Amino acid sequence: MAWGLAAAVPLAFLSVFFLWPVATMVGRGFLPDGVPDLGGVAEVFSRPRTWRVIGITVGQSLTATLVALLLGIPGAYVLYRCRFRGQRLVRGFITVPFVLPTVVVGVAFRALLVETGPLGFLGIDGTFAAVVAALVFFNYALVVRTVGALWERLDPRTEEAARSLGASPWRAFRTVTLPALTPAVVSAGAVVFLFCATSFGLVLTMGGLRYGTIETEVWIQTTQFLDLRTAAVLSVLQLVVVGLALLLAARARRRYDRSLHLRTDRATSRPLRLRRRAGRAGSDLVPTAVTAAVVLGLLVLPLAYLVLGSLRAPEGWGLGNYRRLGTTGGANALTVTVWEAAANSLRAAVDATVIAVVVGTLVALVVSRRPRAAGGRRVLGVLDAVFMLPLGVSAVTVGFGFLITLDSPPLDLRASPVIVPIAQAVVAVPIVVRTVLPVLRAIDPRLREAAAVLGASPGRVLATVDGPFLVRGLGLAVGFAFAVSLGEFGATAFLARPETPTLPVVIFRLIGRPGAENYGMALAASVVLAVLTATVMMLAERLRGDRMGTW
Repeated sequence: MAWGLAAAVPLAFLSVFFLWPVATMVGRGFLPDGVPDLGGVAEVFSRPRTWRVIGITVGQSLTATLVALLLGIPGAYVLYRCRFRGQRLVRGFITVPFVLPTVVVGVAFRALLVETGPLGFLGIDGTFAAVVAALVFFNYALVVRTVGALWERLDPRTEEAARSLGASPWRAFRTVTLPALTPAVVSAGAVVFLFCATSFGLVLTMGGLRYGTIETEVWIQTTQFLDLRTAAVLSVLQLVVVGLALLLAARARRRYDRSLHLRTDRATSRPLRLRRRAGRAGSDLVPTAVTAAVVLGLLVLPLAYLVLGSLRAPEGWGLGNYRRLGTTGGANALTVTVWEAAANSLRAAVDATVIAVVVGTLVALVVSRRPRAAGGRRVLGVLDAVFMLPLGVSAVTVGFGFLITLDSPPLDLRASPVIVPIAQAVVAVPIVVRTVLPVLRAIDPRLREAAAVLGASPGRVLATVDGPFLVRGLGLAVGFAFAVSLGEFGATAFLARPETPTLPVVIFRLIGRPGAENYGMALAASVVLAVLTATVMMLAERLRGDRMGTW
């Protein structure tokens, strides 16, 4: 009974605030007058524009995924298999780009690549390469953390045995280590593809209409052309594409979780000191050099230049752009000051985090059970997949679905301040689930069985066995949920009222207004948002303890 109630609460939340709005939005496109009309499907797919958008989406996502994997695997080795001073600091730093708002990442790369920027000579501003670089920047940490979590638990003796038999470092890695890492690599690749395919604010800022994806095309068709039929067709198409990625990720994640269970004793997995001996130094040189180049060139440089650009005001170097954050910008570009927007963002993020953590934790607790019956395991697998759906549906679709669904009693929320936190929580719940679930699944079921045999009630088993593990995972879950909510842009752009915009919405408005004053304010506001998210994630990293997980 208790587990049924624990599953019913998040299912009710998902049904009301995700499935219903999305189904209504799609229904407006396929059932324009209450009668099924599928003629629009053929019409949409007959347009060259549609196929161009599909090609760009798949091309950008696949390219960014491959580059992220090629760069992230050496990083996983250096940051999780080796040991050096400042390792935890570097691990925490590379996580910051992953949780940065996409608008901030777009602004940082644009500042770096514009003609007047330090890399302007490359001439790639607004190009395919620029968008791919920004996507890799955003997802690099995901590959490093996912692959590294498994790599640090592999027994090094198998690779050492291959080396002692005469295998070169590359051959030992290719024939021994890489096959063992395959579940983590596939899992990371599938999730990176998913995030790249559904990126909205970053692509809109970096590529504009020229390199728009399905996600941005849904926004354009909805807001500019009011063509709900085309938006509905594209939303379903995106759901199919991302659903395939989710299916692949789920299959890989099951293998990944089993691999983590095979090696949970860190004592048998000895970290290697960089340059410990001459033979090791040569094999460590390439991954160390690649990791250093990525961290300094791809991660540090855009963020550093963003900070530097925010200090260059129209009147000269200084804090002029930051002082203007207390105004509404040049020619009153904004309806509120940036500081007021920051306060709106913080309030909404706190509310969204509370909702997402409660709902996501309930889902993780239910899905982490291991029923003996095959039917029970299948039901839990379906429940897990259902709560991943918000990752595969356009946030624009969710936001617009809120507007056309939650517009009448008893759920008339269009003028309510809770509509933004609820939409942000819908996006954050899958992140919470994926953060907490691996921690709960790592619990040996024999501990629960022993507690039950000794007379503990189900509630006490949950509190004494699952509770300590859950607390270890909640710190990072809270950090991720808060950071994701703070930077959410796709749904918030639809739902935020003019008098209460959030910080990402204000930044996007500023970069769309002419004038050096507004652009400088956008850079300064981006730095403020980046510092907020980085601070939250650094605190979450310190609170997370020693845990296993996907993120």
